[in-house]
Amino acid sequence: MSFDGPPPRVSIITAVHNQLAMNRFYFETLKRCTRGSHELIVIDNASTDGSREFYQASGVTVICNADNFSYPYTQNQGMQVARGEYLAFLNNDVLVGDGWDESMVTHMSAGSIDVACACGIEAAADAEETRRLKRRWKLIKNPLLALGGARNSSLRLMAWLMYGDWIRFTRERRQRFAYRHREGFVGCAVFMTRRGWSLVGPWDPRLQCADFDLYLRAIERHLTHGDIAPVQILLDVYMHHYIRLTLKARKRPPFADVNNLIQLSDKWSLEQLARLQRIDIDVLIWDRLNTKSR
Repeated sequence: MSFDGPPPRVSIITAVHNQLAMNRFYFETLKRCTRGSHELIVIDNASTDGSREFYQASGVTVICNADNFSYPYTQNQGMQVARGEYLAFLNNDVLVGDGWDESMVTHMSAGSIDVACACGIEAAADAEETRRLKRRWKLIKNPLLALGGARNSSLRLMAWLMYGDWIRFTRERRQRFAYRHREGFVGCAVFMTRRGWSLVGPWDPRLQCADFDLYLRAIERHLTHGDIAPVQILLDVYMHHYIRLTLKARKRPPFADVNNLIQLSDKWSLEQLARLQRIDIDVLIWDRLNTKSR
């Protein structure tokens, strides 16, 4: 695959399987809120609802898989063609905030941060704000999901009820929390520099929870070599995560590489986890530690 012109500042890598309504909303917010030079690399896992054709018609780079593959497998596929200096591994069920890419790049550069995550309802500025946002989202999501499912209109209404004017909400947070971060992890939006990728390494293709494994490996690298900081949550980069919302509407086929997947406990001992766990982790992460499905 060849490309013309200089490489983009940011490579966005996203894997999808169906969820056309969510894909349209995700792409719309990317176009509206991304400010700098970037490329979007979509790994389509055998979608049958028009999602593949939608992205192909949108002019982005689409890697077409004949089957549904696991999260780490697809993220590594995207990295094979990514050209950006900064790497953004985004779930397709997120809404990006206004100027997210500019904040991400300037914040990571100024703070010498090589691996980071966006903040959001799973991990906000502090524990109290996180609890408040989670309660509000639960009250909004559950009734609308039961009534309207994961249709485009329902997804948009949920976001409006949650935040009102999304652009204004994220713009105000961007200004309020400029250059503030805290140690932690959120798997729906992971950012890395090329340097971070070279130090921590690719996604482990054996682990469906490879995002959490990446978090652990960054801590281990920090403790053993001291040449990289633990993963930081950027408080001025807010993204809304629908948190498996659309997965309830359509069951995914088994992963084509399911026989290659192992549990986290097969790689990390309890002693290692106890040594590396120096901060509180969102309960949603712990729920995923020993699962083989996303």
